[in-house]
Amino acid sequence: MNDRIYLSAPDVGPAERDALLRAFDSNWIAPVGPELDAFEAELCEYTNAEACVALASGTAAIHLALLDAGIGPGDEVVVQSFTFAATAFGVVHAGATPVFIDSERDTWAIDPELLEGFLAERETAGRLPKAVISVDLYGSCADYDRLEPICERFGVMLLSDAAEALGSRAGARSAGTFGRASILSFNGNKIMTTSGGGALLGSGETVAHVRYLATQARQPVLHYEHTDIGFNYRMSNLLAALGRAQLAGLEPKIERRKSIADYYAAQLPSLEWCSQSATTRPNHWLSVGLLPRSLDPHLICHELAAQNIEARPAWKPMHLQPVFADRAMVGGVVCEELFGRGICLPSGSTLTDSDLERVVDALRRARI
Repeated sequence: MNDRIYLSAPDVGPAERDALLRAFDSNWIAPVGPELDAFEAELCEYTNAEACVALASGTAAIHLALLDAGIGPGDEVVVQSFTFAATAFGVVHAGATPVFIDSERDTWAIDPELLEGFLAERETAGRLPKAVISVDLYGSCADYDRLEPICERFGVMLLSDAAEALGSRAGARSAGTFGRASILSFNGNKIMTTSGGGALLGSGETVAHVRYLATQARQPVLHYEHTDIGFNYRMSNLLAALGRAQLAGLEPKIERRKSIADYYAAQLPSLEWCSQSATTRPNHWLSVGLLPRSLDPHLICHELAAQNIEARPAWKPMHLQPVFADRAMVGGVVCEELFGRGICLPSGSTLTDSDLERVVDALRRARI
């Protein structure tokens, strides 16, 4: 059988190995150190963010962003339904309640018009939520030109989940620099990886507080003194070294994924692709197409798996997940269609041209 083609395998090489050995040989094995400090500074330079703290995961970043904002039990947070579960899980970890909202067709991200109507109704009722979390899906940015003024008008905090969008831009601004705080993920299948890990970007004040919470909320005294509940959420110095090497090589990875997306678009004209209308430079983390309505993405994924090719359906909306079955949902038609028709194709920057030909041939045999 042919070698397996993965959806989004890590793209690592000698630079990453050298970085890990450099950190190892320095004996900075604890979850602090010069590599961690340098990685945070380089993320700020790349995104033009004011400040950054590298963390154990993107989920941890969402959790701490909400705690930093004083959000907890009894509070509601509006969350885009069409997303990976971590976005909503972070809200639950903070003790708050997620309220889900549909996507718009142009960006697949949160629908500003639906959001505006929902907030207007809640303002009349005197029950505004405390925050809104938008998600930059598959490297396509949400429409922040519309979202930011809406949240500002109603006095509702905006947080940005840019876990899938490092390297993308909306207008002249980088993904990860919108709202009160933004989060990134460096999970193994992301466009760059630290094996696990994530980051929070925001103001110096926000980042300083999150760093304090993420380091067990230790007071600056010789003994261990705590006046707040803290968390062990910092990224390790070793993984930060890996992240520095990955970040240095990010632009070629984005260019390769763009060429993969262009190839799929040319070879598979029956698929519909996100228009990315609010994104001036997508990172093309995953190429996600909408199948013709007569086809089931789950069945197509099984057919590809039989040929040793990994593909996945698009995100299952949160309001359809059993764990959130009792949560409120605004709209739902768009994200349910995206899930019902969406398929994520192999998109990793290590894919060869012959790998891509195999994927397209397999899709054609599956009647696409």
